[in-house]
Amino acid sequence: MTGLGKRRPARSRSGVSGLRERRQATNVDHAAGSQDARELRIQGLAHDGRGVTRDADGKTVFVEGALPGERVTVGVHRRRKRFDEAHVREVVEASASRVEPPCRYYGSCGGCDLQHLSLEAQRDHKRDVLRELLARQGIDVPDAISLLADAGEGYRRRARLGVRLDSHGSVRLGFRARHSHRLVDLEECPVLLPSLSSLLGPLREQVESLEAPRHVGHLELLASDDAVTLVVRQLREHAADQRRWRAFAESHRLNLGVWSGRESPRFAWLTATPSLHCRLTSGQHTLTLGLEPSDFLQANEAVNQRMVDTALAWLSPWLPTSTPGTRVLDLFAGIGNFSLPLATRGAEVTAVEGNAAMVERLSGNAMRNALSVTAQQADLNDDEACRQLLETARPEVLVLDPPRSGADALSRQLAEHPVPRVLYISCDPATLARDTACLVSAGYVIRRSAVADMFAHTSHLESMLLLEHPDSARRWQGASTDG
Repeated sequence: MTGLGKRRPARSRSGVSGLRERRQATNVDHAAGSQDARELRIQGLAHDGRGVTRDADGKTVFVEGALPGERVTVGVHRRRKRFDEAHVREVVEASASRVEPPCRYYGSCGGCDLQHLSLEAQRDHKRDVLRELLARQGIDVPDAISLLADAGEGYRRRARLGVRLDSHGSVRLGFRARHSHRLVDLEECPVLLPSLSSLLGPLREQVESLEAPRHVGHLELLASDDAVTLVVRQLREHAADQRRWRAFAESHRLNLGVWSGRESPRFAWLTATPSLHCRLTSGQHTLTLGLEPSDFLQANEAVNQRMVDTALAWLSPWLPTSTPGTRVLDLFAGIGNFSLPLATRGAEVTAVEGNAAMVERLSGNAMRNALSVTAQQADLNDDEACRQLLETARPEVLVLDPPRSGADALSRQLAEHPVPRVLYISCDPATLARDTACLVSAGYVIRRSAVADMFAHTSHLESMLLLEHPDSARRWQGASTDG
């Protein structure tokens, strides 16, 4: 039993041994080879970035790697009842928006799937996606959708790297391949911060040096303001390998933490316990937010700052510096990404988060920056909890930044108990459109909209909407005047 997790000697395989991995590695090619190639003219771009068109029989075809207006030869790798899925074999007539992908792993790594499309065209597409998803709900965006963006490369400050040993005992370290659980072995990644990308080669060599490399589940990298943190996920404790990891962290000047165990993992720092923090500006204020490696933190620091700046600009007419300040309820508040900047503008902020540890961190961040923020925990997926929050806080402005599942329960309560102004920040435009439809049907009106290109070269987009409930706003204004 002492050999569990250790590297197994390479050995030849025959018959069906190892067949599953080889199939995963070439599943698209096998599937494509079984279909006749066909030539298609691409009509548009689907929300996920695939080209979309119809074949001669009128059946919809989604084509990976194809762009609107292009004439391409495709291979179908999956047939479904209502549509087919295909990939480009040859670009016969290219779009003017087609560019050379900046990453040499494009086409195998499943990460950045829009690298063949110019950055400008990617961002136009993302604004079109938001507008179309809202239109499907019968909602018209009255003005132009603002774009919040920054550099297209070297922007990611955190990453989760898979680690796996192949059938020959060789280490693979990187991200998943497209359409597969197989890992693409990376030596560099152009969207990672250089301080993280430069660690990919040394990390692979480090895993190769371990006695039990199979005990490593994955690796997490986080670049905070003062240092890079490495978190190792070990499925089983191994004292000798932990010493190796400690030496690696010291030589590369990293903070090092380890999750150990499979069923009930335990976390421990193997280097001195660090004080992790990131900076955020709010006008003349420079805020310091403390965090832990497991806390939610936007991966793109520059675009996150633009989102905070935009939120403050949109809400500035209702954030007077007089006392008492505007009552703001910030839901899904995390460690204070929006709560603290709002508090610098004199708002009376109540910040609510479902994760108890992050509530504690948020409260500590308010104290660290000498700001008054009331932090509390609540289940924001529960209708009754949301109703009580609205009735207790009586907000003039509500800010919410939910996970991908959206804010279904909260939207229902906002429809019944309207708040004058709602700033909705979303990481999923589909759930944003769903929730916005609920609010619009209850009398809310979209005043401002923006798309944040948080993850350039991917189809992922963040969105921001400012909604106002005219009747509720008039009632609040009347109550304020009477007071």
